[in-house]
Amino acid sequence: MTRSVFRFLSRQPDSPELRDDAHLLRLPRYSDYSQWYKLRSKSRAFLQPWEPLWRPDELTEGSFRARVVRNTQEYSSGLAVPFLLFRQSDEALLGGLTIGLIRRGVSQACMIGYWMGENFAGQGHMFAALQMAIPYIFKELELHRIEAACIPDNHKSIRLLKSAGFEREGLLRGYLNINGEWRDHALYSLLVPSDGQSGKKLYS
Repeated sequence: MTRSVFRFLSRQPDSPELRDDAHLLRLPRYSDYSQWYKLRSKSRAFLQPWEPLWRPDELTEGSFRARVVRNTQEYSSGLAVPFLLFRQSDEALLGGLTIGLIRRGVSQACMIGYWMGENFAGQGHMFAALQMAIPYIFKELELHRIEAACIPDNHKSIRLLKSAGFEREGLLRGYLNINGEWRDHALYSLLVPSDGQSGKKLYS
């Protein structure tokens, strides 16, 4: 049965939080600006090859506050869930994971994207974030399909997606403008699992 976006919106908390023993995913707040600025600025050379070109005002407080407002509106309208990822022990900002392009109707799908501060990369933090986000997407958002688009030579991101159970489906030519160039992206997806016999969704 196709589930209504209004049903989803009516039962969502004002600010969703996902936790495991070491990590927290939550929506951004104005008070996150200082940590966000320091992490993004220090990681710029590390992140820029995989992101759209940064605007001249990318790291300003005004730009960040506008981002928080936009993120809140996107969540409230059921279009996206833009999380920041924190370490629980000291509330250090590690990166971000966005559940975006949420489609309802006959699609019931979303697209995920993520970024990690350079000092925290390769330590399993984003894999932990995916392990929290995937059940949330299937059970709480009641979606059927998760998609992720990855530049083919971003081998670390590809390994992450495969470790989380994603499978490659094909190539999207000239899909996104990344670092000033239209880049091809490999499309990966993960479908809501079933029990393998009755076909009943495990997250229904």
